[in-house]
Amino acid sequence: MEYKMLFSPMKIGGCEIKNRIVMSPMLMGFGQLDGRVTEQLMDYYEERAKGGTGLIITEITRVNDKHGAAAFAQLGASHDYHIEGLREFADRIHRHGAKLFVQLHHPGRQNVGLAVGTVPFAIACTRVCKNFPKLLFKVAPSLGKVLIDKKLTKSSVAPSACEPSYFAGGRVRALRHGEIKKLVEQFVDAAFRCKQAGVDGVELHGTHGYLIQQFLSPNTNQRKDEYGGSFENRLRFLKEIIDGVREKCGDYPIIVRLTLDEFYDKIGKPDVGYDFKEGLRYAKAIASFGVDAIDVSSAAYDTFNYWLEPTSFDLGWRKYLAAAVKKEVSIPVLAANLIRTPEQAERQLEEGTQDFVSLGRPHIADPYWATKALEGRENEIKRCICCLNCIESMQENAYVGDHGYCSVNPTVGSEKEFLSLPHDGDGRTVVVVGAGVAGLTAAEFAARRGFNVVVLEKENVIGGQINLASKPPKKEKIAWCAQDIAVNAQKYGAKILLGVNADYDVIASYDPYAVIIATGGEAYKSLKIPGADRENVYIPTQVLTDEVDLSGKRVAIIGSGMTGLEVAEYISDRVSSLTVVEMAATIAPGTWFQHVDDALSRLEGKAEFMTRSKLVSIDESGVNLQPVIYKGKKCVEKGAPVHVDVDAVILSLGARPVNQLAKDLEGKFERMFIVGDADHIGRISSATASAYDVAVHKL
Repeated sequence: MEYKMLFSPMKIGGCEIKNRIVMSPMLMGFGQLDGRVTEQLMDYYEERAKGGTGLIITEITRVNDKHGAAAFAQLGASHDYHIEGLREFADRIHRHGAKLFVQLHHPGRQNVGLAVGTVPFAIACTRVCKNFPKLLFKVAPSLGKVLIDKKLTKSSVAPSACEPSYFAGGRVRALRHGEIKKLVEQFVDAAFRCKQAGVDGVELHGTHGYLIQQFLSPNTNQRKDEYGGSFENRLRFLKEIIDGVREKCGDYPIIVRLTLDEFYDKIGKPDVGYDFKEGLRYAKAIASFGVDAIDVSSAAYDTFNYWLEPTSFDLGWRKYLAAAVKKEVSIPVLAANLIRTPEQAERQLEEGTQDFVSLGRPHIADPYWATKALEGRENEIKRCICCLNCIESMQENAYVGDHGYCSVNPTVGSEKEFLSLPHDGDGRTVVVVGAGVAGLTAAEFAARRGFNVVVLEKENVIGGQINLASKPPKKEKIAWCAQDIAVNAQKYGAKILLGVNADYDVIASYDPYAVIIATGGEAYKSLKIPGADRENVYIPTQVLTDEVDLSGKRVAIIGSGMTGLEVAEYISDRVSSLTVVEMAATIAPGTWFQHVDDALSRLEGKAEFMTRSKLVSIDESGVNLQPVIYKGKKCVEKGAPVHVDVDAVILSLGARPVNQLAKDLEGKFERMFIVGDADHIGRISSATASAYDVAVHKL
């Protein structure tokens, strides 16, 4: 397919972008305490520029160190010492014909208290002791938890004293009038530094609930002075920044990223914040201020799933927001709109939905998204499956000195290594057993190195456990990862043979240089539970493969992890009653909150949830549960046992490795490696990471 609009140039202000493809901002944690650029950060972004992207907008870049640093490893434009690094950064992006805009940001009330005041202190300490960052990352997780639990962290700031955001928590204080004036100045100075560095423009981050949006929202701006109250007053903070940048930087391109609808109605709070109608008024007003483009987005941390969507959301579901803005303004409109394919991108440009397509997570998943589309290799694009591992891993690693990762692209953060991948396989044969994501990833990267790779899969389809994970409602995207990795493995010469039951004789017949075991994992029954061997007791696999029909039955699911919740969704419209039992104090403990919120929103009214309930036994009429309480980490039984009448029980208690073949082959091949769930049960990201490690570092 020819993508005429997608690969046509267009200007933002005086800056011409070679195509309509934008890498939208997403913090991954490749920075450092003082905000200077790092080699790793530049490698990461340069790889996307090489991949054909027209415009790269950086991750959130701080303008204020004291209460505006959202992460320890964040890019900064808050000091003149940042200019030199930004200049090198811009030069590296420009080498590939791409343009670079820096997104200027302040988190406001969405900052975590642990970060407030910490960065200036840490920078000062690092000047005295170069090893201070290592010490900080060593103590931050444990000390930070104590400080947060005891409410000893400093307050984040907002236009008004208001409730903390859903995700960040902590305490919030109102900005003083003088602090607002100072922040305006800091945004302007940061933009000027970007211009001095040769950066092509700036984006003012007025979405996702950060400080600029907090001034726009009546939920967080209840000020009585000139910065609050009326529509015009709530716009004043942003307008003063825009006016200041224009005065100091001249015709320097400015984009405003704007939440068009805070979507509080989506979480049952229709009277909170501002809606689509008010957001459209903001867009028109902001365009009249003389900015060069509007980047349309939505929501805030309180409504997280409506700007950073989990897997279940439909592609393009919020494109109507951008389309409405485009009808009202005469400047370019950028928007993400959950775009995953070049065909979708071209269609939305042709429809007039937007002028530029913003791809955040798709660029993490595949740096060469643009080039593959341009060259007609769309089938080679590794599509983002919206699993949210990028943000979850970034948040988990933010206080230990690590960065975010991608489930389908294990090279994230290792771009330099990937670019220098040796081609030293010399046609030696590597046999991979199992065509799940671990086996396919190992096959791809071993094939890239020039090994002769043969994948043996016992089933007649690729995918392994991914095929089950994609079965629940609205989880179809999950299956993409196996499909896309397989295409790339085959592109580099890997052969995938289906319906082959690999054993020693079969594997040995290939005279392999190395063998990689990727036989996956499986759900299991814990027979230690009395009654678990009854005929009406099942595991998730039996349900998701439709081996059993539970229509019209009363069902209990034991275990509320994501598998348990997904199985609940799969059967919820067919069963007569559904009870989900969880021993922990909360549903899906340890699961990223967005997935939990997403699943529970669809199970509302369809299932009863019983937490702090321990399965004791299963009998002919149902399940026997023992209520428990938690004293610290200790679980204590308390209260009378409860019996729940059900016809069928599903034990969703986890999975175990399928590794009998590995045991059988032990010592029979000089080089044998175990990857993915066959080694240890984990997520897609851990499977692809372990396979990459073996294929790149150990073969």
